[in-house]
Amino acid sequence: MRRRLFFTLLCLAVAPGAQALGLLDAYQLAQRNDPAWLAAEPAREAGGAQRQIGRAALLPTLSWGYTTSRNQSEVSSQGNPSQARDYRSQAATLSLQQPLLDFEALARYRQGNAQATMAELQWQADRQALLARVVRLYSNALLAAQRSHLSRERKHALGERLALNQRLWDGGEGTHTDVLETQARLNLALAEQIEALDAQDAAERALQGILGQPVALQRLHALVDDFQPAPLLPAGFDAWQQLALQHNRQLAARQQGLAVAEQEVQRQRAGHLPKLGLYASSRQSRSESETTYQQAIDTHSVGLQLTVPLFAGGGVSAATRQASSRLAQARHELDGQTLETLDALRRHYNASRNGAARVQAYRLAADSAAAQVQATRNSLLGGERINLDVLDAEQQLFRARLQLREAQHASLLASVDLKAAAGILDEADLHEAAVHFRRGT
Repeated sequence: MRRRLFFTLLCLAVAPGAQALGLLDAYQLAQRNDPAWLAAEPAREAGGAQRQIGRAALLPTLSWGYTTSRNQSEVSSQGNPSQARDYRSQAATLSLQQPLLDFEALARYRQGNAQATMAELQWQADRQALLARVVRLYSNALLAAQRSHLSRERKHALGERLALNQRLWDGGEGTHTDVLETQARLNLALAEQIEALDAQDAAERALQGILGQPVALQRLHALVDDFQPAPLLPAGFDAWQQLALQHNRQLAARQQGLAVAEQEVQRQRAGHLPKLGLYASSRQSRSESETTYQQAIDTHSVGLQLTVPLFAGGGVSAATRQASSRLAQARHELDGQTLETLDALRRHYNASRNGAARVQAYRLAADSAAAQVQATRNSLLGGERINLDVLDAEQQLFRARLQLREAQHASLLASVDLKAAAGILDEADLHEAAVHFRRGT
């Protein structure tokens, strides 16, 4: 019996969602299960292979070929009877080719290097995106749970006040208006709670999507109540802008994409240029033709091969124009990406710079709203206030508490997003953020 009880408790302890899930735990799960991140590694490997593919165009190629065939022929000559031949011919060729002057291969080599670098930068950008996405979804799930919790408290408080108003009305001390006002607020609170529960379910599913397993929101480490954003360093926006221009991986990947497009133009233009290569071969044949019937021939040759393109139906010119147009497109896309990145950087900078003041203001507002609720209740007992005043004060307190939580989470996310936009977000920042989340708070 004891063994069975111990086994049951052990199963409950290790069941999915039964143990607390901190921010760092969530990141480890996301690394193993997030589909977007899992797709990033094969994309990195595929892009890295472009370096070898481009270099191969400059290296020698070695090939070996072998042919064999069955031949039947009839040979006749003047004054001699015809001869029927039934024989097998064989030929084996080993050839070596080495480009000496090939502008297309050179452009392809440079293009492959740029593609491999771009793939590596994109992988680094995806890694930073994973860090930011984990913090955001973890924070969103906690905030949704907090909003749902506050809506339940609001509904419970209104339910108690409705019961009090009803008792006062039944005892002849209250008014029917008080009952109707409270009932209306309670109905609104019920609708808000349903909306909060829907938002909580959506946030929970979004978090589960990257973690790859069910998540119980009550097991997450909550943001500490006294969270206060740290001072912004560096303080000036110009410094953050320079960081973004130097370190943002998405911009760097776009710049490498521009280099790829430039080399594509060179590669297509090379279709008008000559090619020079070294050629060497060794050929062994036996009875390869009628003139070499029953003869074994070994041939070794070394030489140069020059190819000069003359006309290709206009295809080379069209391909060059197409590549030039795509190069112009890449330039404009890089400019657009730069503007978009700096715009996002400015938004996150403003949110981070003003985060501490905003959190402090909402904290003071929540404290003032709590004091106002108590004062209004006391005034109601003294006949100086009415029931509607209490309802308004309680609604203001609920809103202030929610806005305080929203400001705290928004400030934390703004700091993470700012570093991500600047291209300096790493796992050390995740550890710093995890300090602000504690179990059971």
